[in-house]
Amino acid sequence: MSVNQQAHTGPPYGQPQPGYQGYQQPAYGGPSLPGVPQSQYGAYNGPMPGYQQPVPPQGYFPSLGFPSKGSPVSLNSDTSSLAPNFIGSLRAPPTSGAPPPASGASHPSGHLAYSQFEHGDVQNGIPASAAPMQRPPASQPFLPGSAPTPVSQISTFQQYGPPPASVQQLRNHMAGMTIGSTAASAPPPAGLGYVSGSFSATGSGLHTPYSASQGAPPATVSEGLPLTQPPFPGHTVSTQRLPTQVPGFTPPPPSTGVGPSSYPPTTAAPRPPAMPGPPLPGQTVAGPPSSQPNHVSSPPPSTMAGLHPGPPMSGLHGPPPPTHPPQPGYPMQQNGSFGQMRGPQPNYGGAYPGAPNYGSPPGPPPPPKRLDPDSIPSPQLNELPPQQKPRHRIDPDAIPSPIQVIEDDRNNRGSEPFVTGVRGQVPPLVTTNFLVKDQGNASPRYIRCTSYNIPCTSDMAKQSQVPLAAVIKPLATLPPEETLPYLVDHGESGPVRCNRCKAYMCPFMQFIEGGRRFQCCFCSCVTEVPPHYFQHLDHTGKRVDFYDRPELSLGSYEFLATVDYCKNNKFPSPPAFIFMIDVSYNAVKSGLVRLICEELKSLLDYLPREGNMEESAIRVGFVTYNKVLHFYNVKSSLAQPQMMVVSDVADMFVPLLDGFLVNVNESRTVIASLLDQIPEMFADTRETETVFAPVIQAGLEALKAAECAGKLFIFHTSLPIAEAPGKLKNRDDRKLINTDKEKTLFQPQTSFYNNLAKDCVAQGCCVDLFLFPNQYLDVATLGVVPYQTGGSIYKYAYFQLETDQYRFLNDLRRDVQKEVGFDAVMRVRTSTGIRATDFFGAFYMSNTTDVEMAGLDCDKTITVEFKHDDKLSEDSGALLQCALLYTSCAGQRRLRIHNLSLNCCTQLADLYRNCETDTLINYLAKYAYRGVLSSPVKTVRDSLINQCAQILACYRKNCASPSSAGQLILPECMKLLPVYLNCVLKSDVLQPGPEVTTDDRAYIRQLVTSMDVAETNVFFYPRLLPLTKADVDSDSLPAAIRNSEERLSKGDIYLLENGLNVFVWVGVSVQQSLIQNLFGVSSFSQISNALSTLPVLENPFSKKVRSIVDMLQGQRSRYMKLIIVKQEDKLEMLFKHFLVEDKSLSGGASYVDFLCHMHKEIRQLLS
Repeated sequence: MSVNQQAHTGPPYGQPQPGYQGYQQPAYGGPSLPGVPQSQYGAYNGPMPGYQQPVPPQGYFPSLGFPSKGSPVSLNSDTSSLAPNFIGSLRAPPTSGAPPPASGASHPSGHLAYSQFEHGDVQNGIPASAAPMQRPPASQPFLPGSAPTPVSQISTFQQYGPPPASVQQLRNHMAGMTIGSTAASAPPPAGLGYVSGSFSATGSGLHTPYSASQGAPPATVSEGLPLTQPPFPGHTVSTQRLPTQVPGFTPPPPSTGVGPSSYPPTTAAPRPPAMPGPPLPGQTVAGPPSSQPNHVSSPPPSTMAGLHPGPPMSGLHGPPPPTHPPQPGYPMQQNGSFGQMRGPQPNYGGAYPGAPNYGSPPGPPPPPKRLDPDSIPSPQLNELPPQQKPRHRIDPDAIPSPIQVIEDDRNNRGSEPFVTGVRGQVPPLVTTNFLVKDQGNASPRYIRCTSYNIPCTSDMAKQSQVPLAAVIKPLATLPPEETLPYLVDHGESGPVRCNRCKAYMCPFMQFIEGGRRFQCCFCSCVTEVPPHYFQHLDHTGKRVDFYDRPELSLGSYEFLATVDYCKNNKFPSPPAFIFMIDVSYNAVKSGLVRLICEELKSLLDYLPREGNMEESAIRVGFVTYNKVLHFYNVKSSLAQPQMMVVSDVADMFVPLLDGFLVNVNESRTVIASLLDQIPEMFADTRETETVFAPVIQAGLEALKAAECAGKLFIFHTSLPIAEAPGKLKNRDDRKLINTDKEKTLFQPQTSFYNNLAKDCVAQGCCVDLFLFPNQYLDVATLGVVPYQTGGSIYKYAYFQLETDQYRFLNDLRRDVQKEVGFDAVMRVRTSTGIRATDFFGAFYMSNTTDVEMAGLDCDKTITVEFKHDDKLSEDSGALLQCALLYTSCAGQRRLRIHNLSLNCCTQLADLYRNCETDTLINYLAKYAYRGVLSSPVKTVRDSLINQCAQILACYRKNCASPSSAGQLILPECMKLLPVYLNCVLKSDVLQPGPEVTTDDRAYIRQLVTSMDVAETNVFFYPRLLPLTKADVDSDSLPAAIRNSEERLSKGDIYLLENGLNVFVWVGVSVQQSLIQNLFGVSSFSQISNALSTLPVLENPFSKKVRSIVDMLQGQRSRYMKLIIVKQEDKLEMLFKHFLVEDKSLSGGASYVDFLCHMHKEIRQLLS
């Protein structure tokens, strides 16, 4: 079944639900609150329940964890076959011991026992498979942890009341809870409650949602009404009740032999037969395990009323199970899977007299312990009061942890240099600090692949669904310890290339005939070696000058391009920078114009220049604008700058050629005078309207006239509504969200800007846009030209001088100073068998092969997807060559070449062993973010889930050792795929909270499209550091923790960074001395939310925290906004949005729930 088909009547996964509105809370509802600093994100809000959480089948043990690194990760949920890493039984046989102290239950804080998705239902676990159950042979070998239990005993669920208000309250209730019941509250005989035809023998067990018609969840357990499960297509569901049943109870379904019962076998209890014959009414033949409706037990109301549910007990050990011969004809079962025991009910037999003790002495109650992934035992069955039987939930510590994977990789691979000489090596993770030694393949800083071992055939690639893609960052910055690519000059003849495919000379070319010819490694064509390039071969067939030539021995290098590689066959002039400043009322009043002019005075001394040049070759020009444009003549011979106004914006031209673009050093005094005068000239402006397209046209015309490439720095504040080409209207409409028209919000509202972008690319005119909006600005349209010219967009919503100037100035300085290639064209060549078919990033394409960028900086990546067009061979592998032709900032035309060799495989296991999840997520996010331009967001989300389910199902089917369908088995190198994928699905583009603006979404969409792998990694799964655990005497960072609220302690201070924001979260119980040391105030209440930088205080803690923040800022391409968040403050909602392992307020699933959902999808695909 495909993921897009809904198998149930509830709302689709992750969508808002009807009948659940009106749940606003003062802290995060409605309009933005006064005094709340706006981030790129805005505030977040609004619980919209996510997908229906599946009811677990009997026999599923959600608490069985993932093993440690090294074996396939598996979640065990079936009894008939246990995972090889299975550790003992979940529940020991009954003993007559007294109940253990309630404190023995370990319940991870922050996760309540009730379902996160619907009130009133207490369920979790991975759903039943749709595969037919195989009945095991009559006798089976005994497995550790399984005890013989009759097939048809019944496990029942108990319905709980409303959730506790807080985790502490929940724990308190748990500690003191005695749940009343009659007599000894032993279970009724096994056969009770069986009604032919009153159960569904198949089902994937989904809850009944509380809809408006059902009203609120029951306030106390005794009020609970019968819940009817929604019928599924093809499933038989009957709600017939026993005549003797107490009102309010539906009879439990009998188990179909897969779930262990909640009490031990007894000969005294009657059993229904093990039905080999015709199916009973209402039963589907050979279906999966039956789904279990919740059941409500009826203790005396006096003891139960108003009680909150206790947390599931987990963390108690029991003695090993007794060994008994299995009973013929019944599958092996394991005690202690699921299900509450019910007290006696009217018209039923009396209490069950107690199970015989099979010779195992009662184990003493163990001390409470933190769960670890490898042993997640269950409480002793008879040591708990019947109403308080355990309900397993997946322990968050038992599922794959990003933090652990990152830490392991750092420990294993951070110490040795990564040597690139071997084909198809998977590099260390982006989160690991490592040195690269180039020995023939490009450094992973330049190219990362989704897989380093690619399938030999297209059929195999289709079967696995793993996308084959490379994320290429051609001008990446290297750490100081690594060597920049060497520049090779072959003189007038230019670089040596293959005659047929035009690939450039590289280490994989094969020299033949004594070195006189070479065979191309991409197309196998043989080419004569030019006489000046000839060299003899040694006894191994290598040229004797192999190590003297970068293009023969290194993966990355540069060639000096000849005039043939230049536009119009003439060498380019050095590029120019034009600063274009909005001087409308908003820009002047906010202090922005004065700030920009002051900064430019000093910043112009730091324009980029070639390594050994005295001064930059870049020329500069200045324009101001509102409804009209003002050009400035800053020729060095003038005493004062001259202004020329162009008011005919419909037909833009540049009124002066000489004196507009100048050398900074020559015109320094005139420029300084101009920058002093601009804020004064427009100080009293009343003009609020602006133009936008004519501003770009003016810059483009100026570069054309000067016959050079260049970059426009545009500082813009409002929607361009003045009468002019490219005029826009306000089309923001939140009602379109979750409709088929939502995609229009991401599309430009006019094609005018696409045509303008095309002209800019042809001239090499790159646009960087700095936006300072106070309202809707239409980023989706204004961003078209920056995006298609390879430029950048920076956005400072509700810009305020005191809080935002530091961030803006840091971004501006870095943007002006960073390395840029102008007038760039990139082509990716591949060896026979695969070809580049799809490209993602900030660029323009006029044909199917050439990626054109007016400018390409050191932060931009181009993502390339490959498809098979023939078979590959394991022997020769696959090769990629990325060639970038560009003009340096000194005006030199160059070619930068990156080569990479990959392995090819005929076994799927080799593919899955060599994947890189971070790169895969980078590709999938870009693919999805492009998808929202043409498809409804829900379709995009569903196809992402479907593709990942197919990737994991293919691994399960073809690579994992056979095991029960109840286990979730993940490839070792993809075990973080579900958690990272869930982060992408919950991101603002695909699932916006009510406070995320349309502009925010368009901005994030464009930003992510050209991010590298390290940036998407921290953007989707932010880094969370406990600052109070930092060692003030060392340079190291404190160990990161997982992104979940339950990991936070109110006595600590935490830092969370995602590449755009840095949050400092302060708990309410933090020691006063720490607050004094970090913020310079004496109490929690005095900490100011308005701080944009941490105060500089002379104490070790303050210095350490500031050094951590500075270090993180240095690793990111943008200056991150600092936001101080006090616990229980209104800003905490924004902070919690980034705790991505938790359920999000916009309806996104928690990590645990999404893992269950993925498991269900995988099982559906396998069946």
